[in-house]
Amino acid sequence: MQVPEEAKKRAALLREAINTYRYDFHVLNKETISPEALDSLKDELVKLEEKYPSLITPDSPTQRVAGKALEGFKKIIHKVPQWSFNDAFTEEDIRKFDERVRRFYKSETGEDFVPSYTCELKIDGSHLVLEYENGFLKTGATRGNGKVGEDVTENVKTIESVPLRLKRDVSVIVEGEVYMPKSQFERINKVQQERGEPEYANARNIVAGTIRQLDSRVVASRQLSTFIYDLGMTDEKFPGTQEEELEYLDGLGFRVNKHHTLAKSIDEAIAYWRSWETKKDKEDYLIDGAVLKLNDHRAQGILGYTGKAPRWGIAVKFAAEQVTTIVEDIDLQIGRTGVLTPVAHLRPVRVAGSTVSRATLHNEDEIKRLDVRIGDTVIIQKAGDVIPDVVKVLAELRSGKEKAFKFPTHFPLCGGDGRIERVPGQAAYRCVAKNSFAQQRRKLAHFTSKHCFDIAGFGQKTVDQLLEAGIISNFDDIFTIESGDLESLPRWQETSINKLLLGIEKARHVTLERFIASLSIPQVGEETARDLAHHFKTAQMFAKATQADLENINGVGPIVASAVVAWFKDKENKKLYENLLKEIYIKNLAPSTKHLQKLSGKVFVLTGTLPTLSRDEAADLVRANGGKVSGSVSKNTDYVLAGENAGEKLERAMELRVKIISEEEFKRILS
Repeated sequence: MQVPEEAKKRAALLREAINTYRYDFHVLNKETISPEALDSLKDELVKLEEKYPSLITPDSPTQRVAGKALEGFKKIIHKVPQWSFNDAFTEEDIRKFDERVRRFYKSETGEDFVPSYTCELKIDGSHLVLEYENGFLKTGATRGNGKVGEDVTENVKTIESVPLRLKRDVSVIVEGEVYMPKSQFERINKVQQERGEPEYANARNIVAGTIRQLDSRVVASRQLSTFIYDLGMTDEKFPGTQEEELEYLDGLGFRVNKHHTLAKSIDEAIAYWRSWETKKDKEDYLIDGAVLKLNDHRAQGILGYTGKAPRWGIAVKFAAEQVTTIVEDIDLQIGRTGVLTPVAHLRPVRVAGSTVSRATLHNEDEIKRLDVRIGDTVIIQKAGDVIPDVVKVLAELRSGKEKAFKFPTHFPLCGGDGRIERVPGQAAYRCVAKNSFAQQRRKLAHFTSKHCFDIAGFGQKTVDQLLEAGIISNFDDIFTIESGDLESLPRWQETSINKLLLGIEKARHVTLERFIASLSIPQVGEETARDLAHHFKTAQMFAKATQADLENINGVGPIVASAVVAWFKDKENKKLYENLLKEIYIKNLAPSTKHLQKLSGKVFVLTGTLPTLSRDEAADLVRANGGKVSGSVSKNTDYVLAGENAGEKLERAMELRVKIISEEEFKRILS
């Protein structure tokens, strides 16, 4: 279809006007036209392009409209390596950085050097890499591992502050931060509240999850914004200083944060950092520190990089936010070397924008120094670590019911007889048995496995990571995890955190037999757990069982009975059991009927791959109909249910002349 000249001119004028108004509003924060009027112009352009598709250009504002969901993200190999700055937290750290800059420069050039620093705000968001070719946006990517990121171009196009076309036809690679305005975060949480859904913990995690959404319509709805602060590559003359670099980026049409300054001494840089520590909350975006960069690019080149960060820059974090909460309990967490670290279980509280439920107490000497007790009101802070610190006890708020914590002589998470000892010359305690950590990681993985609590996303790798971070130590810790406990861990983003927390919530409803099987009581496997559950009916009755009660159960002998009684005699185990019952809901057993007892007293062994049933499904059917499932073939076995690729169990059944049945025969017996 031939496009009338008038339509061509109108479309060009609309594109230019809309892009100008968009730049004024999203980059310069100037409302030169009302949002309603701007929407009206966009609507006119959409209709023109629908009528004449050939009018659509790559830089048309209509190309920001989110399209269909993607199937996955492609990988992008970064043409410019992506680096992270080293962190500083104190004035002393900043001065040491300045000394290193001076010393390294002199060692490389033999010249004395008086550095000046560009001071910029450290925006709390997610790193973004943009590539433009001849002025047009080509790709948008995440940082990834610094060498390879994910292609999020379609999502980036929905962000209004990102120009689809630059003010000049230049080819560049730039870096910046994508973030969610605080006002937008509050709006989203208000909607969550109205829907009766859980609120998001902080804006940073929403951004990280949003920019990797497969559906760009979701990205568009969340109204993200950006600040661009670094020029990685250009086909024009490269600016000579960081100050000039920011001006260059601004001139191309990027949104550059205006609150940057040139500090001619380290004292001025420190003053900048301190001033923004008190002003940061006035801005409509999260600021978690300042970034100091050597202003002169030639000097940057001389200093270069370490293995993971530039020598010429540093990120200075603000002092950790402090809040008060209650210490509800103190427990020991086992480390990879068997060292035991005391952890305070807190009344959940928000600190540094996240909800947390734990704080480290480090060691026995630190507990004594702080004089922290169970029930105390304490001040906690979260700095660069995963788990917060207790910094002070508010003793004036004590009621007299607080309890002092004493290191035990034995601890059930330790292997062997559970003995612990203080490491000579140190404040640390450790398990005497050397394989304690390995034992506990196996127990926790068993607890979360599909045969027990079946928690989605809680495999062995997750167990190991949370154990080492001090997030969990024993079974009951799992049900007290808050989103903020996970946010600082590597590879944990909004989606994975929500998936795990949802899996934990679903797992709170469990049958008594699965609950008993999950506890890793010696001698008590799945079948024995089932026998115990069917006999005692409730978790409370099981906990009260005597040796005689247990021995009277068919299939439970004196060895198993002694193991159960001994497990409940341990104070820590009893406390663990009680804590778990506060967190979970035991499902009632289905009432027995004649129909459900067709396999009563029959022992089955399963082997090979069945045509339609998984082994777990077949085992559940056996148990539901009154039968038992064994792991090995013996003279007591009644049936071997065999599928394809059956192995030694089938051969053993043939030797003992045990009846071998197929899935079809098994279903016939049940029906």
